[in-house]
Amino acid sequence: MESHRYCLRSLLSYLLICVTLWSQQSYGLFGRTNRRPNVVLILTDDLDVALGGLNPLTKTKKLIGDAGITFTNAFVASPLCCPSRASILTGKYPHNHHVINNTLEGNCSSSAWQKSQEPQTFPAFLKSFGGYQTFFAGKYLNQYGHSDAGGLQHVPPGWSYWVALEKNSKYYNYTLSVNGKAQKHGADYSRDYLTDVLANRSLEFLQYKSSYQPFFMMVSTPAPHSPWTAAPQYQDRFNDTKAPRDPNFNVHGKDKHWLIRQAKTPMSNSSVQFLDDAFRKRWRTLLSVDDLVEKIVKRLEVRGELENTYIFFTSDNGYHTGQFSLPLDKRQLYEFDIRVPLMVRGPNIKPNQTSQMPVANVDLGPTILDIAGYYVNKTKMDGMSFLPIMQGKMNSSSWRTDILVEYEGEGRNVSDPACPLLGPGVSECFPDCVCEDAYNNTYACVRTVAPSANLQYCEFDDNEVFVEVYNVTADPYQLNNIAKTIEQEVLEKMNHRLMMLQSCSGQTCRTPGVYDRRVQRVLRQCACPLKPQV
Repeated sequence: MESHRYCLRSLLSYLLICVTLWSQQSYGLFGRTNRRPNVVLILTDDLDVALGGLNPLTKTKKLIGDAGITFTNAFVASPLCCPSRASILTGKYPHNHHVINNTLEGNCSSSAWQKSQEPQTFPAFLKSFGGYQTFFAGKYLNQYGHSDAGGLQHVPPGWSYWVALEKNSKYYNYTLSVNGKAQKHGADYSRDYLTDVLANRSLEFLQYKSSYQPFFMMVSTPAPHSPWTAAPQYQDRFNDTKAPRDPNFNVHGKDKHWLIRQAKTPMSNSSVQFLDDAFRKRWRTLLSVDDLVEKIVKRLEVRGELENTYIFFTSDNGYHTGQFSLPLDKRQLYEFDIRVPLMVRGPNIKPNQTSQMPVANVDLGPTILDIAGYYVNKTKMDGMSFLPIMQGKMNSSSWRTDILVEYEGEGRNVSDPACPLLGPGVSECFPDCVCEDAYNNTYACVRTVAPSANLQYCEFDDNEVFVEVYNVTADPYQLNNIAKTIEQEVLEKMNHRLMMLQSCSGQTCRTPGVYDRRVQRVLRQCACPLKPQV
């Protein structure tokens, strides 16, 4: 009998060795096999950075920002929820993943998206080729769960554990897809407040996951998206807070595209009161996000996994509250809508770092794959890994200088009955006929951040072919459109760069820009008879 037990123990040991060797071989596309890092991505909804959106998140700033690196020039490829989230998941610009708005017709969680793009997301690579346990909780894409796109039964490839919100952000009275099965929630704070539910689900995953595989967690909170429902204990916070009265608050954008020019300045008292109230409510919802971050960090610390885990904190787009007399939304080309918070802590990232190098949400997937040891060039992603920046292995002379921002406006082909004088094509209109979007609010921008330039160049797809250009260093609030006064040579070069980026794919999206010092070094080294870049 004892010999049988000895043989059984030997057999089990042999099998364990074989499984271990097989697992290491199966990670052949991944460069590292020993203690590969874990990754947590916390994604907020509509969180600005330009208007103080991080102010309520004191614990988040301490636990992630102070413990790692803060990127001050982080941008989104499109300032709208679904296109931006698609860019995060695929690492692609909107012209390559083809999600143009938040509707099913705009390819948001459509059947076409599911067939063509979902199998190529970075979580799918992590799970299929890297052996990562993957966990998703929260808002996925705005039309997720739609009956015409598989309903709540659809679980995208790449996820081991799936807890996804049906459609858009809510705090109470919502339905979750829990691994493909519908789970309804009501209005009881202790059981149903979504931010807390996501926190609790995340802690459960950390408690019960396997300890023998690395993991990736994506937690996507509803906050601070409307309807801005705060937890009961936070409903009386920030009562004296108002939206920032920055220089671009409630001023006429006379040199901007027509949608900005039509805004009424000054805003009505009711609009100002509405946006101030919304600003307070947004901040209140963020206090529960701050609690969620603290809980996840503490659980990782207790489990001894914090030091081997990268934690990313960011948003799908920014937001505005009164800038250029637009009450509130997020579909414009300006800094308050396209710039987002981005903080990361993790192995080999020194604390209290700040980087001004430009990064975009198309870079998140490549960076996370790079952390896992995956060869990013095997994908079709447009973004770049900024892991070398975080680890202090890259300086600005070796990094790209510009990022593409794309947006396709939406508008009805009939006039708004409340605002007939504006004509057809407008949408998201307030009672005083200030509209936040229109069918020809369609633009593309090159956002350049370089040692010698901090520019934004934008072109509209409209009858005017309207152009806006800003020197963001001299004019951080983008008050003065310099398109008519800047040198023609610069305009031509930026126009050429924009056209190139709008048609780029994969590695061609990472080529040097107009102000890229890599180009100027090559010109100097070869003494080429070409005119140097501006």
